[in-house]
Amino acid sequence: MPDLIPPPLSLYVHLPWCVRKCPYCDFNSHGARGELPFDDYVAALVRDLEHDLPLVWGRTVHSVFFGGGTPSLFPAAAIEAILSAASARLRFAPDAEITLEANPGTAEHDRFEGYRAAGVNRISFGIQSFDDGCLQRLGRIHDSREAEAAVKLAQDAGFDNLNLDLMYALPGQDLAMAERDLERAFALQPAHISHYQLTLEPNTVFYARPPQGIPDDDLAWDIQEHCQALLAGAGYGHYETSAYARPGRQCAHNLNYWRYGDYLGIGAGAHGKITLGAEQAILRRWKHKHPATWMAAAGTDQAIGGNDRIAPAQRPFEYMLNALRLHEGFALADFEVRTGLPRARIAAALEQARANGWLQVDDVRVAPTALGRRFANDVISLFL
Repeated sequence: MPDLIPPPLSLYVHLPWCVRKCPYCDFNSHGARGELPFDDYVAALVRDLEHDLPLVWGRTVHSVFFGGGTPSLFPAAAIEAILSAASARLRFAPDAEITLEANPGTAEHDRFEGYRAAGVNRISFGIQSFDDGCLQRLGRIHDSREAEAAVKLAQDAGFDNLNLDLMYALPGQDLAMAERDLERAFALQPAHISHYQLTLEPNTVFYARPPQGIPDDDLAWDIQEHCQALLAGAGYGHYETSAYARPGRQCAHNLNYWRYGDYLGIGAGAHGKITLGAEQAILRRWKHKHPATWMAAAGTDQAIGGNDRIAPAQRPFEYMLNALRLHEGFALADFEVRTGLPRARIAAALEQARANGWLQVDDVRVAPTALGRRFANDVISLFL
């Protein structure tokens, strides 16, 4: 068996509140009611981090991601306090990518300047659409004018590494509307665009009461193909299932996920994956989801919702679930050191996928074909 070698490490910080929960959202987010306990939450994050530090002693953090919820609800001073506490306890790489998710409806110029001064160097905007009708049907709190203004505010504050989240196959959307969304995004010249299909997830309002006018599968596929061509024509490389970037501007934090890297997760409902080299084990840890419950217990074992050791038999499926999202695929040597398994363990499944035309396989690398990307679930299921 190959040695299980700890991969690069990231830090995920969950900030769980938003102005109003969207009807399609299945994330651990909670509508704000009254004044938010920013100081108490930051103090709880520090306690949570200190409790998990023994898992990652001596390791370097290569990226930080503030996810939510709506992290841009937090004032810049709170973000600075979190980053200062984290960098005092963990070694940060000099070029660490530090991303903060932002809602255009909570954008302020001074706040972006404060985020940049705090150390944030990448902003991810939840735009979803530039069509006001679509935004209303999605339950968003911003309109298209506010979306464009928010991006420009961030650019004026000195941010040049911006992601725009856009969704397609929205209620009432046709191909021309999806095209206009991309054209308006291109005009803002972001470094990165996340472009993904609306899905009806369990435990959401849309799942219980599906909205009218959602495009059927044929139209959704037409929109996807057309938009992929538009993105390519505008210079955005399609490097992952739903991610497109200018050269050199891929999201380092998400790449670490997809390459089966490690990440420490702090905050209410945060998930982490840590490779324990001395024990030759992979640990998944998650925290209690409700903010009040988690805050009361942060820094103790009672804040932990669960600890799972990933059995060797589970690792091929977990690895492929991530790595095969990438157009570049993966190196077989990386599979071995990140799972602690010999490549022979997946040889039969690789051969079946190659015979089906789903994967390109040689002695060094594995990469999905165009057909394999279209039937990703079928490919991944071979490794269960």
